[in-house]
Amino acid sequence: MVEKSEAKKLQEKLTHSWNNVWDKIEDKEQIFRLNEEYKSFLDNGKTERESANEIIKIAKENGYIELNEVIDKNITIKPGMKIYANNKEKYVAMFVIGEEKISRGMNIVGSHIDSPRIDIKQFPLYEDSEMALLKTHYYGGIRKYQWVTLPLALHGVVIKSNGEKINVVIGEDESDPVFMITDLLPHLAKDQNQKKLAEGITGEGLNIIIGTIPYQNDDIKDKVKLNVLNILNEKYGITEEDFTTAELEAVPAGKARDVGIDRSLVGAYGHDDRVCAFTSLKAILDIKQPKKTAVGLFVDKEEVGSMGNTGMESKFFEYAVSELVALQEESYCELITKRAMANSRVLSADVAAGFDPNYPEVLDKRNAAFIGKGITIAKFTGVRGKSGSNDANSEYISDIRRIFNENNIVWQMGELGKVDQGGGGTIAYILANYGMEVVDCGVPVLSMHAPYELVSKADVFMTYKGYKAFYEV
Repeated sequence: MVEKSEAKKLQEKLTHSWNNVWDKIEDKEQIFRLNEEYKSFLDNGKTERESANEIIKIAKENGYIELNEVIDKNITIKPGMKIYANNKEKYVAMFVIGEEKISRGMNIVGSHIDSPRIDIKQFPLYEDSEMALLKTHYYGGIRKYQWVTLPLALHGVVIKSNGEKINVVIGEDESDPVFMITDLLPHLAKDQNQKKLAEGITGEGLNIIIGTIPYQNDDIKDKVKLNVLNILNEKYGITEEDFTTAELEAVPAGKARDVGIDRSLVGAYGHDDRVCAFTSLKAILDIKQPKKTAVGLFVDKEEVGSMGNTGMESKFFEYAVSELVALQEESYCELITKRAMANSRVLSADVAAGFDPNYPEVLDKRNAAFIGKGITIAKFTGVRGKSGSNDANSEYISDIRRIFNENNIVWQMGELGKVDQGGGGTIAYILANYGMEVVDCGVPVLSMHAPYELVSKADVFMTYKGYKAFYEV
């Protein structure tokens, strides 16, 4: 055996390279098993409402009690107690009460369960050229050209005039019809081809074809529209006015699928950010009696700025913590809640931009996240000059590095792109406003915000392990 040279030994001691998860895991079947659960989670929750309901269902199955029930019965909270709070069926907070009082701080993993999509407008149905179509308004940062000629499903709720809530899912069952937005044939796309990519398809042009058969009557106008309304009325009992109180979303139809001959990737709609929601959900379900109270946040509206009463900017989480503090302390004081928030530590669980060899020019390869190299820590996000970024403190990142290394978590550092290329943000800065230590930490994704995104099964597994290790500190 040839001994290593002094230079080789010094190089191994002083330099660093990121590991590949597949090289570090002997039992690869555990990776594949977890991802089968993940694919089911994606298929069962294609909207924020569906995801929240799926999370609540799983929480109940694992012994979680609804916060309002705890309050109404004035139940004394104890270490190990599992509680969830439901914010309008779009935002869920899960708590595992720790041995220390909540005022000493919480370990929080915060993800979001909304994804870019196409929303149906409030008065959408019209007829043109004997076709019935739906007017839409896109939600979040989509690239509009990716959403044409794609099979779409309609998901959401409709509130009828009598107050009855109708759940709608059309396009997911193999026997269901799907819906589509058309595009120009290349033979007639001369003018369209001269436009910039972002202008080739307009927002007002994202109109969904919903029907073409006319109602059989010669005495009326808009016979195709009437036939569509008649079908909807027979199936759901709704009228055109009911669209005004509906929340209907068009999302890619179909199930999550394995990608690659080695089945190493998952291709699906909604990895951003349901991959972090799933992994943090699995992690908190494994926590029994932590030292600090463990919190899983699954929030809405991140893709449009976290505003509204179901977004992270709302006071819902703060109020839920206040309720728990009031149940735990002999006498309530607002200062205790403020201490609890300020003493907390957060992993802002959101996806990272994975390095794509098809587009190497937009990322700094030395500081990019790579598919298959584990959970990604992003010290900052923001746009050009870190504008709008949380930019985590070095001391906190050092703690996270230690936790991951001590628990054999394969991890890497990453950033959203080259300095002047663009950028983005997460919910990190909102929680940091309370004085919490926060850093972005999640799964690298290819084709982020596209109708069909890609993640590595290895990264999904290692992100679950990383969140679990964080909760257990």
